[in-house]
Amino acid sequence: MKKLINNPDDVVRESLQGMAAAHSDLIKCHLDPHFIYRADAPIHNKVALISGGGSGHEPMHGGFVGFGMLDVACPGEVFTSPTPDQMLEAAKMVNGGAGVLNIVKNYSGDVMNFEMAAELAHSEGIPISNILIDDDIAVKDSLYTQGRRGVGTTVLAEKICGAGAQQGYGLKQLANLCRKVNLNGRSMGIALTSCTVPAKGSPTFELGEDEMEAGIGIHGEPGRQRMPLKSADEITEMLAVSIIEDTDYNRTVREWDADKGEWVEVELTDPSLQSGDSVLAFVNSMGGTPLSELYIVYRKLVAVCEKKNLQIVRNLIGPYITSLEMQGCSITLLKMDEEMIKLWDAPVKTPALRWGM
Repeated sequence: MKKLINNPDDVVRESLQGMAAAHSDLIKCHLDPHFIYRADAPIHNKVALISGGGSGHEPMHGGFVGFGMLDVACPGEVFTSPTPDQMLEAAKMVNGGAGVLNIVKNYSGDVMNFEMAAELAHSEGIPISNILIDDDIAVKDSLYTQGRRGVGTTVLAEKICGAGAQQGYGLKQLANLCRKVNLNGRSMGIALTSCTVPAKGSPTFELGEDEMEAGIGIHGEPGRQRMPLKSADEITEMLAVSIIEDTDYNRTVREWDADKGEWVEVELTDPSLQSGDSVLAFVNSMGGTPLSELYIVYRKLVAVCEKKNLQIVRNLIGPYITSLEMQGCSITLLKMDEEMIKLWDAPVKTPALRWGM
């Protein structure tokens, strides 16, 4: 597999340096430990939003640092969780006195390290909360997680909660908003090809020319099943109907209680979509699928939603949570209310997402 890299060990560092140079008006790059943060941080009396995870999913998360979204993004090595010391230093850099909200995708490494980071931040007097994103309906458990994986809803939560933080939401109010977004978002994706991690130099898995993997994870984790390649319309209908017909999802998660300074167990239920609901429809490229093909998917998604009596009130189409050069796509449907629509429409200015400014 040919790649535009120098030394595989330098991929993350050199990518961060290039990104900071390209967007010096919006972001700055901190090395050792690595993180990308807002050029105007810290912002006094504003809750700071932090997210992160393994590199290889760009533009998530570094591309979403800026006005109206994240204050800082902590990248690990490719497909590898960032470390607690990264997150602690990042929190200290951007804390403006109103506390920090960590938006955490549900992967075991991310969950463990963000939990450690929250405890460290609390010990240093920083009010902090962790909210988990677990929206992938494809499988209940996977190679890297217990429970559903965190995927496309992460991007939507970062935008909606970033607007809330920009408008002065307090830490508890913002944590409740982030949890609401997660509870109302559902995603599923497919892969047409594998991807190649630079340090490995060979495909993560093998797919035949006439095969596809339904329900694939963003690190190449297995999905629901391997099946013969289908048309764009068939793939779209399979993904959309799986999401729309997904039943209520119940689980128990751990959340950090900033007031008590301890972990508490929280019972959560994702309510299923209902006829008449308003949704944001997000069609995402896994990295190697061109925009023209995503619009073919969106065309069919609109028809499926109309048939199921779901009203698409907002959309997002493009490569926003990727898996290196993997060919494939994912669909996310997020049930929207007036608060979420207003915050989605609010101005944003980041390297990868901007409008209203």
